Amino acid sequence: MKHKLNKPVVCANGFKMSVQANAFAYCEPRQDNATKYKLVEVGFPSADEPLLSQYAEDPENLTDTVYPHVPCALVSLVIAKHGGIVSGEVPPGVAQLKPIDASG
Repeated sequence: MKHKLNKPVVCANGFKMSVQANAFAYCEPRQDNATKYKLVEVGFPSADEPLLSQYAEDPENLTDTVYPHVPCALVSLVIAKHGGIVSGEVPPGVAQLKPIDASG
């Protein structure tokens, strides 16, 4: 069975990160195609993000490391902080937050 790899998330302000959950990722549950994940793997953010720092595998290199077992709610908060998702994918359990249209 092929493991789904999500396209990297790109936020409205340009912040990027990988958000993965499958049988080979640092997630919970650690399985493919779960209906909802509690923890996910974040990887290689485009900039230091203090909300994620405590999860970094390599705290000396925050943009070139993996962040295992990050709570989905925290990933949603990071996405909201950076203006919402303009492209990319997140696993079930992470909110699909889109940018707010200021033109109303």
